[in-house]
Amino acid sequence: MQVTDSNNRHVVYWGTGRRKSAIARVRLIPGGGELKINGKNGEHYFQYNPKYLSVIKAPLEALGLDSEYDILVKAEGGGLTGQSDAIRLGVARALCQLDPENRSPLKIEGYLTRDPRAKERKKYGLHKARKAAQYSKR
Repeated sequence: MQVTDSNNRHVVYWGTGRRKSAIARVRLIPGGGELKINGKNGEHYFQYNPKYLSVIKAPLEALGLDSEYDILVKAEGGGLTGQSDAIRLGVARALCQLDPENRSPLKIEGYLTRDPRAKERKKYGLHKARKAAQYSKR
């Protein structure tokens, strides 16, 4: 897909989002509001779940740009929840690249904050990160 502006330059805005073990590389291209994730339709990829779709489009809706840009995503790792949150962060970062004035409304809504929670590593001598063997008095 080749998109150019008045100076014959390609108009693509990039943003990378991460959440848990999911990574999403997001491109915003002027268009009609289409969502493509890993080459698939966004609704099909997220199993027609309105929660995931509303999370992804929240930064665009906060700025009133929900039908002006196509979202193209390469997502990997994690599950659907982690990927949808990673895509939201990537979209918000791409919107900041589009116009620096978009940063403050997105920051107020919390769309530019990376959620740092991740799975804790397993420690030796334990079953899981914190689960120990059952204590036996005798």
